[in-house]
Amino acid sequence: MNAERQAAVALIVSVVVGAAMAVAGGENGLRLGAMSVFALCVIIAFLVNWIAFLPAYLRQTERFYDICGTATYITMVVVAVGWALLLAGLVLLWALRLGTFLFRRISQDGSDGRFDPIKPSAVRFASAWTMQALWCVMTFGCALAAMTTQQDRPLNWSAAVGLAIWIAGFAIEATADRQKRSFRRDPANDGRFITSGLWAWSRHPNYFGEIVLWIGVAIIAAPALRGWQYVTLISPVFVFLLLTRVSGIPLLEARARKRWGDDEEFRDYTQRTPSLVLRPPKH
Repeated sequence: MNAERQAAVALIVSVVVGAAMAVAGGENGLRLGAMSVFALCVIIAFLVNWIAFLPAYLRQTERFYDICGTATYITMVVVAVGWALLLAGLVLLWALRLGTFLFRRISQDGSDGRFDPIKPSAVRFASAWTMQALWCVMTFGCALAAMTTQQDRPLNWSAAVGLAIWIAGFAIEATADRQKRSFRRDPANDGRFITSGLWAWSRHPNYFGEIVLWIGVAIIAAPALRGWQYVTLISPVFVFLLLTRVSGIPLLEARARKRWGDDEEFRDYTQRTPSLVLRPPKH
């Protein structure tokens, strides 16, 4: 299967899965006429990304890809927000921090090499934007279902536990991103890989933090869910699989092996440092 056909399949699958999430997450949820608020938010997620894709393709730029993901989260929160201010605040804070961080990074770097081979193809580039919409829906799913449910669920001990887990994950991700950015800004580190700070405890501590914070969100959201809405608890599982099996760690590890695979220091680093979960460095 060539790249164009794979991208077309990924685009269609993303829309189908998103539609399934809209049906499942909207059960027992608040409704606007015949449509659930959850389903409306899913539609908005895809529309935001498709609308942003058009000028991006015409200008052949991926500069606004990540910030569009942030805009998708914010738009869904604005539509869905009601009593669930805690979930709304946590998702907004995460989206704003990560989105502005990624936008500043690509503004300084000028481009993202992952997009170079796909930008000339309308289908492949559109597939990337469509999958981002699905990513937003899948990760935000359980929080969105809880925020739009008709069940009146006051915050309880599980919310405190989820909040503590979210804070830990957010702190880990933000700290790891800041450490790596500072490392790259130092001209003395040009061409080198980071092994300090949290990166001495994990080769991908930022991804570990993101997985942890979405687990926290799921714990907060779970008590408010009913029936098919429980399907949306796949959110943290989706984040884990995406980052560890699809577009996160596999791509970065392959790129690192290609660049530093013959470096003895790099091989030693990969052997003594776990890929994801934080662990004190071995000496």
